[in-house]
Amino acid sequence: MTDKEVLAKILELCKLPSEMEWVEFKENQANPQVIGEYISALSNSASLHNLEEAFLIWGVRDVDHALVGTDFDPYRAKQGNQDLIIWLRTSTKPDVDTRFHVIEHEGKRLVLLVVPAARTSPTRFREQAYVRVGNVKKALSDVPAMEKKLWQNLAGECFEDGLALRGLDSSNVLANLDYPSYFDLLGKGLPENKSAIIEALCQDGLVEKEHPGTYAITNLGAVLLAKDLDGFKSLSRKALRVIVYRGGNRSETIKEQVGRKGYASGFSGAIEYINNLLPMNEIIGQAFRKEVKLFPEIAIRELIANALIHQDFSVGGAGPMVEIFSDRIEITNPGVPLIDTKRFLDHSPRSRNEHLAVFLRRVNICEERGSGIDKVFIAVESFQLPPPEFQVLADSTRIVLFCVREHAEMTPQERMWACYWHAVLLYESGRKRMTNATLRKRLGIGKENYPMASKVINDALKGELIKLADPDLPKSGYVPFWA
Repeated sequence: MTDKEVLAKILELCKLPSEMEWVEFKENQANPQVIGEYISALSNSASLHNLEEAFLIWGVRDVDHALVGTDFDPYRAKQGNQDLIIWLRTSTKPDVDTRFHVIEHEGKRLVLLVVPAARTSPTRFREQAYVRVGNVKKALSDVPAMEKKLWQNLAGECFEDGLALRGLDSSNVLANLDYPSYFDLLGKGLPENKSAIIEALCQDGLVEKEHPGTYAITNLGAVLLAKDLDGFKSLSRKALRVIVYRGGNRSETIKEQVGRKGYASGFSGAIEYINNLLPMNEIIGQAFRKEVKLFPEIAIRELIANALIHQDFSVGGAGPMVEIFSDRIEITNPGVPLIDTKRFLDHSPRSRNEHLAVFLRRVNICEERGSGIDKVFIAVESFQLPPPEFQVLADSTRIVLFCVREHAEMTPQERMWACYWHAVLLYESGRKRMTNATLRKRLGIGKENYPMASKVINDALKGELIKLADPDLPKSGYVPFWA
């Protein structure tokens, strides 16, 4: 925007009778935390009002919207030792292209901050989402009705409907997509002519007709069926990456492989490749030796499928990743979870990429809603592994699956979480209650060592992860804290 355009926008907004949920006036407010909260609140409010942008203006008196000027200069301001603008940008997720404009008008400094509306998920500042209610800024979670409406609005901004490649003829469409895999996965015969193939892909939203004779491949079509994701510039970093390390840290890489195929066409090959890389354990029987996997294959399959489905495609420069260590496997996807990690087993799943999820369910790559994660925990318990660890990072989610360890080798924290997830799994499978006996079986503790299980239960009670099923009956068993 030119200085003239910036002034015109400020004057236009000053004509409003009062502050709006998408416009905020300030004189000299320079607190970095407050500014960041306003960025989140204005971005989410703009999306709620179906607007492209919201605005924060300095140098305007709130009472009468008079231009009084400001001492605030975003280009000189700091947060600690970091430039304010950089700090705000890195503290806001997903990345929001905020733009500061500073002008002089009649000897007064005016500052206009243009805040784009939230697009794929609520805009968060330092992991907290805000919204404007009238002219008051509130945490989004404190206003459930507005949070629900915002998610409904954001569902209309669908990544999968975006166009990855445009202006293609039918031959170029088929040259970029592994269309035989599409029909094979669906159990259908391959049509005899090109037009029938294209029509089927269009019906599933994988290809879109643009003009007579030209087509576009949608983002959904590309991530599912790409012959080579490198051929789609905007999606090349979304390929599944697999890294194998020597030992238990990242100091030495043994092998690194970046997938090239789409998620649907390349899934079975990727899972086979990963399973062949997993560490093995040799079991000596009475007459022979055999090697067994240290991780349950069903758990690996479901966790990787979840990482593909639930990733946030708006996080630039990052894609799903599998890292294999000697004692664990870490599966990371871009984007923070949409639900509390403690509720992964019982909460109705919420997906950013519903069309992607639906297609992968149709072709049996992932389970029906919610049942996949159940299988992960059932497999973990049957292998008597430590509980999966869920890590929410700045702009990604990581699930860590550990190799088998005896009860004595687990940390107190791991035992406590094993207790919690065991209680959740029982409760979700018919409202059953955890007892000392069921926990002993889960942790491989002998009956004579029941006090060890009691200590774990007491730690989980103190940590408010579980509770008595009936407070008036001490031997009524235990259920999750939310039951």
